[in-house]
Amino acid sequence: MSFIDFLLGRPLASYEDRGEKIGAVAGIPIFGLDALGSAAYGPEAALTILIPLGAMGVHYILPISICIIVLLAIVYFSYRQTIDAYPSGGGSYTVASQNLGRRAGLLAAAALMIDYILVVAVGISAGVGAFVSAVPSLGSRTLLLCLGILILMTIVNLRGVRETGGIFMAPTFLFVGCMFATLALGAIKTIAAGGHPLPLVTLPKLPSAAEAVSLWILLKAFSSGCTAMTGVEAVSNGVRAFRDPTSQNARRSLTAIIAILMVLLAGIAWLVEAYGITATNPGSSKYQSLLSMLIAAIAGTGVFYYVTIASILLVLAFSANTAFADFPRLCRAISEDGYLPYSFSQRGRRLVYSEGILVLAVLAGGLLIFFGGVTDRLIPLFAVGAFLAFTLSQAGMVAHWRRARGRGARHSMIINGIGATATGITVLIILVAKFVEGAWITILLIPGILMLMASVKRHYRRVERATDSPSPVDLKDLDPPIVVVPILRWGKVTKNALRFALTVSPEVKAVHIASEEDQDDFSNRWKEYVEKPARNADLPPPELVVVSSPFRYVVAPILDYVLDLEAKNANRKIAVVIPELVQRHWYHYFLHNQRAEVLKAMLLVKGNQRIVVMNVPWYL
Repeated sequence: MSFIDFLLGRPLASYEDRGEKIGAVAGIPIFGLDALGSAAYGPEAALTILIPLGAMGVHYILPISICIIVLLAIVYFSYRQTIDAYPSGGGSYTVASQNLGRRAGLLAAAALMIDYILVVAVGISAGVGAFVSAVPSLGSRTLLLCLGILILMTIVNLRGVRETGGIFMAPTFLFVGCMFATLALGAIKTIAAGGHPLPLVTLPKLPSAAEAVSLWILLKAFSSGCTAMTGVEAVSNGVRAFRDPTSQNARRSLTAIIAILMVLLAGIAWLVEAYGITATNPGSSKYQSLLSMLIAAIAGTGVFYYVTIASILLVLAFSANTAFADFPRLCRAISEDGYLPYSFSQRGRRLVYSEGILVLAVLAGGLLIFFGGVTDRLIPLFAVGAFLAFTLSQAGMVAHWRRARGRGARHSMIINGIGATATGITVLIILVAKFVEGAWITILLIPGILMLMASVKRHYRRVERATDSPSPVDLKDLDPPIVVVPILRWGKVTKNALRFALTVSPEVKAVHIASEEDQDDFSNRWKEYVEKPARNADLPPPELVVVSSPFRYVVAPILDYVLDLEAKNANRKIAVVIPELVQRHWYHYFLHNQRAEVLKAMLLVKGNQRIVVMNVPWYL
């Protein structure tokens, strides 16, 4: 077994695709980790904004969370409609493109691409933040831990969809089980204590109020808390990954994900208020994650605490898998329409879109490095893309049902219309509330991505126009080309190339770059080794062209000769036959110059349609 097979698994044939399909349960860790993991940083992001309100701020987390849950329910019912209408995969790009036009689809695609990149960066940084809260001595290694997890996630996803689901299944259900146990225990204690339970550990003191309550700060908290809704679209975007019946399995996964998330958001908000827990400033030496404080207050800092924190770390880090599952599929759909490189639509050795996975890993890694792996610095960039994609998708579904006019279309249109209105209003709130804190970066990035995709499309159109030829092949004036064979020294590699050149054309020119010392010696050997055997075989002998190079250049004189020959023979093709030595091991190439590769590259850059480059390898 090779190292690549060990790392990524054996290559899968195209006909094995059916075996890579997943069921409803496996869909939860593959497409739901982002949504479930956001319960760990969504409420904390809202509470962080409320810190200036002091003790009063804690009392607003439950109403804010209820508003988010109501919005989540609206989006859930909307996406159930999307799954039914687009059983082959109804991501925002597809829905908006088909119902609102190509520009709306590309806008949704750009927003989603930003969202998925941030899903990876925020998920991993939040997971590491939870871990550092439990082990503060590792705080200085936050970025290294983030990058290590990112590399691990990339390798796991390159191994294929079904194997990814199997790997993430246990951590996902461990997280859900531990969190449900924590919330149940906290609820029992809260009810028994009349709504004011005593924490088992000393919690940070609630700060004094530095600001009065205002609509502005509540809107900012709501917009930060809305990050708990990211990832909701993932199931509808990846319906094709489910086994038959695809729509039914996708709906079951979506229902389970949303139900679990609602319970987590409601339970965390209620218990945070009951225990009087507020957020701590991210990036400070006294930082503790909200869930770390809540679990410790309810269950203490024993074995259960560390098991739960470990499960949170795993789920938050693995929540990036939602983006790894959907980002490549989104890129595939865009590339098939010609707005991204076509290579994004090609499946790799494990039947996944490998190029999309690798590009996502590189972009998310750059974000983590730029922001130092601190979650709170990334939060302001986060929700704009997700909610803009929500809005365009739901608006597209309204147009879809209006056109469909089938049974139940009116009811479905109302549901999607409410979803579009609610998420559209949320986008405006997030833009206003988070503009100064970083949302302006997203506003600049989206047009940049749109311009990039438009330029890719223009390039493909230019290539298509330039290469399209509806006429039959022209078989007139098929003269053999003038063949040029660059020769550095005499040997088996040279003889092999000359033999091939003589089969292509009777007019062969051998170009030898010579120093003053070996010029006469090479000419004499040429007469004996080439001209004499050619005449004996009744073949026209190749012409030896000796080019002097006083500055010891090799590639440039050959290139100049070929271009000059092409200019003097306007009606002939020039075929450059390049002898090349092929090493037995890749590391042997470092022991030899790569003039053949450089010459090929220069001929392709400087040449035109009448210059043909041909490789003649000699294998050691």
